[in-house]
Amino acid sequence: MNQGVREVLFVGVGKMGLPMATHLHAAGHRVTAFDPSAERRALAAQRGLAVVERLEPALARAPVVVSSLPDDAALRAVAAQVGAHAAAGAVWIDTSTVSPEASRDAAAQAAARGVACLRAPVSGNNVMAERAALTVFVSGDRAAYDACEPLFACWGPQRFWLGEAEQARIAKLAVNLMIVGTSTMLAEALALGERGGLEWQRLWDVVEASAVASPIVKAKAPALRAHDYTPTFTVEQMRKDVSLIRAAAAALGLATPVTDVAAAALDRAAAAGEGGDDYAVVIRDARRAH
Repeated sequence: MNQGVREVLFVGVGKMGLPMATHLHAAGHRVTAFDPSAERRALAAQRGLAVVERLEPALARAPVVVSSLPDDAALRAVAAQVGAHAAAGAVWIDTSTVSPEASRDAAAQAAARGVACLRAPVSGNNVMAERAALTVFVSGDRAAYDACEPLFACWGPQRFWLGEAEQARIAKLAVNLMIVGTSTMLAEALALGERGGLEWQRLWDVVEASAVASPIVKAKAPALRAHDYTPTFTVEQMRKDVSLIRAAAAALGLATPVTDVAAAALDRAAAAGEGGDDYAVVIRDARRAH
């Protein structure tokens, strides 16, 4: 595959996909966007992307297809389209957070069409996507990865090729396990500190200066200091990812006690009507728990 300007079909221009497609366009690649939502297509057009209303003809012309999709069902639907309409010799890069099982099935459909499937989930939220500060985990054919590396470079400074199969999907779930576990641990720690007499801002001073002040803690600290739970990633989105984590672990014969506790906290938040808030709202819930 030529290392220069690419013709890219970007499927799914939601909160993550749109900035990722925009960065490809800004780097000089010729990007065509498809989304089932007319509103999202209009936003893509406003950013200078070419837009199509039908996926099938665009797939037949595209040497590179990138997708950013919400769940397994959407991945399977796009895989069916790739398997039926994509050009032989094309590369399909899927950046979604999905189950290894759905990913494996999608890759098989692509392979049957003569399409190389790169599993390329990204770590980071929509704010990081806008800043081109994502981390990209990739698995699949190494030659296809090497050829497409300039595309991945448009999304962030850190890219990892992890193997030929579903390793990238597992890596994304492992990282998200640590993220959701951190939020649950932080909720309990902050509740303990506040109930023990520490003033909220001083408690945050301590946390941010401590050995546990990870990048995710530091990134979320300004909003959480102000009790701001405007979502970068919602409770419902994290519940979906936690479900994927638990299912993947069960398939591998692993127990997930930390994830189970985090799942219960997210379930309580959803039951309290907080499903659209940032997943860190579990901190607020822990502070008011008796």
